[in-house]
Amino acid sequence: MTDLPEYELFAIRYAMREARRADHFIGGDPHDAPMAMDYFLWVAKGPERSFVIDCGFTAETAARRKRTFLRDPIEALKLVGVDGDSVQDVILTHLHYDHVGNFHRFPQAQFHLQETEIHYATGRYMRYPRLAHSFEVEDVVGVVRLNYAKRVLFYNGGAELTPGITLHPVGGHSMGLQFVRVHTKRGWVVVASDTTHFYENMMTGRPFTTAFDIGKMLEAYDTLREQAPTPQHIVPGHDPLVMKFYPPPRPDLAGIVARLDVTPNDAELANIKV
Repeated sequence: MTDLPEYELFAIRYAMREARRADHFIGGDPHDAPMAMDYFLWVAKGPERSFVIDCGFTAETAARRKRTFLRDPIEALKLVGVDGDSVQDVILTHLHYDHVGNFHRFPQAQFHLQETEIHYATGRYMRYPRLAHSFEVEDVVGVVRLNYAKRVLFYNGGAELTPGITLHPVGGHSMGLQFVRVHTKRGWVVVASDTTHFYENMMTGRPFTTAFDIGKMLEAYDTLREQAPTPQHIVPGHDPLVMKFYPPPRPDLAGIVARLDVTPNDAELANIKV
């Protein structure tokens, strides 16, 4: 028995890009086949308090980076009954362009971030284009301004934000990367964000190509497993299979919103060995 609140948990798909398998694994891949990438933000709706996890990128950034922008991610929050203007809490898993780009669309929110990440995004390593290309300078500056406005809460390690919502720093992909664990009616669900971009990164032990520390990326897979009741409770950050495995809240939202707090509707997920 537990007295923890049960959150409704949603993934909202707002953009995608066409890519090849070799784009997603350090060292490439022997199979030169298409492997598309989806872009999500997540919402944990509680009986008294809701959390938005990451906030996507803008249409302008999508055009500049040649991503297919499917819908405004902040407007799309309304599809699950959330209004960005009244959101009180936004968890930023890290500060890469596709996770923080709409920070300015949450006028009432406090932002929750690992302190290591702001040091990374403003520090010595940003002189290297291989690492800096994952950030948008104006996003990073915007978060600095939010901090001066007393709207960023920094963490140095794991934390329970509220009963049923916990933060878990892992690093690897970005220095201050964290994932989020959400208590739902099917138990704890781990929103991995970019701790693993695809199920297959974890399944094969081959990290994604954007990496700050490969060793920490590999260790982070172990941490995900430790924090999830089963491998089927881990939700990767960019895998189109999420939309296949999980049902929409209602039929007209198929391919747009996936409900992560219910039993998956695809038997294939049972074969995922992460």
